[in-house]
Amino acid sequence: MRVLCSSTLIGEFFVIGFAGLVAMKDDSLSGGAVWGVCGVAMLLSVLLCGALGRRGGIELGWVLQAGLVASGFVVPMMFPLGLCFAGLWWASIHFGRKIDEAKARWAALAEAEAEAGGNAA
Repeated sequence: MRVLCSSTLIGEFFVIGFAGLVAMKDDSLSGGAVWGVCGVAMLLSVLLCGALGRRGGIELGWVLQAGLVASGFVVPMMFPLGLCFAGLWWASIHFGRKIDEAKARWAALAEAEAEAGGNAA
């Protein structure tokens, strides 16, 4: 799960940066405000890669997804992009857990076969 979720978060890092560049063209927004918000969101996306195995990491990822969708009020293209990444986030969690469960079953099966082979010799 961590690999899929981390891939999604790194993709978001770049999308947030590009959205910051688009937001800079809005004369009503100051550069400091744009890069303050984008910088925090980009930093959060990278830090979450390391926090996925810890308590609350997945939930913080959902907060980031909500923030991406909400950023569509400033950069309208972020509505569909945010929804796409929220879908990717869900898929990363859902299918990542299934992959982790399958890996655990295969590891348990391999260990049982190794023990059976060791006892037979």
